Parts: sequence; structure tokens; C-alpha cells
Amino acid sequence: MSGKVYLVGAGPGDPGLITVKGKACIENADVVIYDYLASPALLRHSNPKAEMIYVGKKGGEHTLSQEGINDLIVQKAKTGATVTRLKGGDPFIFGRGGEEAEVLIEAGIDFEIVPGVTSAIAAPAYAGIPLTHRRFTSTVAFITGHEDPGKENSNIEWASLARGIGTLVFLMGVKNLADIVDQLIRKGKPPETPVALVRWGTTSRQKTVSGTLANISERVREAKLKAPAIIIVGEVVRLREQMKWFENRPLLGKKIVVTRAREQASNLVENLMEMGADVLECPTIKVVPADDLSSLDSAISRLKAYDWIVFTSVNGVKHFFKRLFESGLDTRALGHLNTAAIGPATSAMLFSFGLKTDIIPKSYRAESVIDAFSEQNIEDKKILLPRAQEARPILPVELEKMGATIDEIIVYRTIQDHQNVDLLLEDLQHGLIDMVTFTSSSTVKNFRALIPDDMFLSLIKGVTIACIGPITSDTATELGFNVHVVADEFTIPGLCEAIVQYYQQDS
Repeated sequence: MSGKVYLVGAGPGDPGLITVKGKACIENADVVIYDYLASPALLRHSNPKAEMIYVGKKGGEHTLSQEGINDLIVQKAKTGATVTRLKGGDPFIFGRGGEEAEVLIEAGIDFEIVPGVTSAIAAPAYAGIPLTHRRFTSTVAFITGHEDPGKENSNIEWASLARGIGTLVFLMGVKNLADIVDQLIRKGKPPETPVALVRWGTTSRQKTVSGTLANISERVREAKLKAPAIIIVGEVVRLREQMKWFENRPLLGKKIVVTRAREQASNLVENLMEMGADVLECPTIKVVPADDLSSLDSAISRLKAYDWIVFTSVNGVKHFFKRLFESGLDTRALGHLNTAAIGPATSAMLFSFGLKTDIIPKSYRAESVIDAFSEQNIEDKKILLPRAQEARPILPVELEKMGATIDEIIVYRTIQDHQNVDLLLEDLQHGLIDMVTFTSSSTVKNFRALIPDDMFLSLIKGVTIACIGPITSDTATELGFNVHVVADEFTIPGLCEAIVQYYQQDS
């Protein structure tokens, strides 16, 4: 029995513009067949067991011909698989989705079309150009710019476009820009008509070049603007100066590496992308349970013997409660305990399990916990400290000096992760990375281990290093990194703020 194929529009590049249904199709697919213009970030939504097949076509480089892609879709569907064909923009607007649908009909394979946000409307919107406006025009046309304007039997009515349509949007037309301009002027479009080209619209690489029909070709040459780009012709382009918003973002055009564990990286990734950055996720660590949980099990069975429980990280909270629940207990077993947590994120995670934090340090490091406990009488008190295998020893040592008995339990550890390492090294070699962020000493150590010693200095030259706090910064310095940014507040929002301030000062 044949499977089913979903022809899904992936949107113009910003992964946030995927439709709800499009995202569901990616999540539920057995096979995802995607092209060059589909954002790689969308692939994170796929099932880990799904087969991922790249069939991109970039310029003259064709992984597969269109006929080959058609055959591949049919072949995978005939195995009974649910196939998501992920296409940049919208499948039915110059996306050859109609041709793929015809092949599926001929093969007797069930299919659905899931429209996407086309770059024809998204790129102008992100450049601050409304395609229609009551003061300027109520008509708009989408035209392929891929067709040679000089050929004898053109499918494009150039005279009608030049004189009868208010806003013209050309897709895939950079190569033919001079000919497009020539045709429009010869057919009656005034040379002073405003024009804008938007390259990589809706992405952190977005760049806009504006002018008129008379000078746009020269301006594009000067800016060295290349495909992919959208061409907008019409009076509405004048509105860009007052309406541009996306290109004002503080991190636009910056490529930033996030080394945090993937399951924890979402807040940092989303914040950086919201400010315009192009984010490369390269998780250098993976958080896993401790090899031996017998000590934790023993501590859980003796919870009534403790006076305090201290959490130093979100992961400590997660792994402790996971084991607590697996033992058949719940949060009520901790009702008699006083609690302390390092940082607002740890405190918030603890509260999600129903416990408030009795001690919140002034800053987010072990030394501040020690200072906070100096106001408590903990002599002869028993403190449970569930934390990472790699944690610094200062906290238990200092608390013991205050007279407390510390039961330090290893509940999790970090191991090296290798996701996207090849892509990272390739981008470093080509000088495409602007910044690398570190959120813990372990991310620094594992990132350093990924880079060959004989290439370290050359690859990291010119790359800005940003650290979440002084402990992480000290580790980075010890391992040979030149640290440029250290957050004043040792949180993800604090790190993002420090990064923005760094680039604003630099500019």
C-alpha cells in the first residue's frame, strides 16, 4: 500500500514563518525530502527516526534533477511511508509543486498541499515594503525573473506589466536584472520608478538595495548583491525608509555559535534569533544521568534526615525529581526541608515542582550561596546537595566549615556531543563565524576538544568569545581563548544583553 505525500511550503527562511500544519507534517513524516531554501532549523521538528534527504538546487549545482526528485518522492511513498516534501516558500508559487502533484496523480499516490508563506510577500514585508497601499496602488503581480526577457516567445506581457500593474515582484531575477529593467523602461515604466532588491529576505543575512529603474543595476553591482533575491518595482518602495524594521535588529548579520546542550539551548537560540542573529547550534555537551544512582536512591530514602536541600543548576533539579518520582514519592516528601537555589532559572524550575526557594543568592554562583548561608545557623544541620559530577568543590567545603554536614550526591554528568561539528569547522575555516557563546566550563572544555590543536589559533582568530559568567570566562582563558564578553548577570538574558552591548559599542 502506498503512503501519503505532503507538499509543504517551508516559508521564506525565517523558521518562525512555518505554518502550524507544515510543522505537524515535518513532525509526523517517515521521510523528509527538503531543498536548498528550506531553513535547516525546521528539520529540528522531525522525528529522530525519520529519513532526511537533501535534494537542494543551488545555482548550477543540482543534487537531483526535478525528474529525479519526482521519482524519489514516488519511490518513497510506494514503500508505505508518510513523505513530507519540504519546499522553500510556497509549493505553488514558482516552486514546481504543480509538477510534483501531477506526478503523484499519475502514480496514484494520495497527497495534500500545505501552502507556505512565499518570499514574494515575506521578503518585502521584512524590508518594510507593503506591496499594496491605498495611497499608491491596489494591484500587484508576481513574475518569474528566471525567464530570459529577450527571448522571442516570452510568456510575460511586458507592456501590460509596465503600464497596468502598480507593484511588480520578480522572483529569481537577479541574473536578468538589467534585461528586466530594460524591458520595463522600453514598455513605458518611468525610469524614476523606485526599485528594491531584498536578498535572503526574512533571514539574518537579509540585505536590501534600493534605487530606481535608472540606477538599480549599478547599485546592485556596487553592493555585489547576488541571488537569491526578490525584486520589487513600484511606488510602494518609497515607504521602506519609514517602515523598515527587521534590518534595524542589533545582531542582524552576525553568525553566532551556541554550544549549550540542545535540550537547554532553546531560550538562548530564540533570544539571539529574535535580535537578528544567524544561530549555529553546535551542542558540545549532552547531559545524562550519573552512572551510579545508588547514592541518590539512598538519599531519597532518607529525606527525613535532612534539614536543607541545595540545588546549583536546572539540571540538578530535573534529575533529582525524575529519580524522586521513579522511587514512588512526590514533592510532599520534601515538605519539611529548607531550600536554596543558584540563579532564577534554577529557582523557577524548583517552583515548577511546587517548592519555593528559601534562599536566593544575590548573584548566581556558589560563592553567593555561601554568603547567603552566613546569615543562617547551619551548625549541625544536614544538607543534601544533588549536583553535577564536574561541579566545583568550593560549596560543600565552605558549608562544612560552617558546621554543616554535607551529603554531596552526583545526579548527572556531562559528556561530549559532536552534533554539527563538521559544519562548525567548515564555517570557522571560511571565516563565517562572528561569535561563540559558552554557558558553562564544560561547554568550553568540550568545544576546545573539538578543534585540532594545530588549527586552533588560525580557526579562532577574529572570533568573538562570549561567556555567561566569570567562572566560565576563567576556564576559557585557561584554554587559550581570548574572552571579549562576560555577562554581568549570569543568566541567558544577561548574556544576550551583554552581547548586544558589545556589538553596539563596537559599531
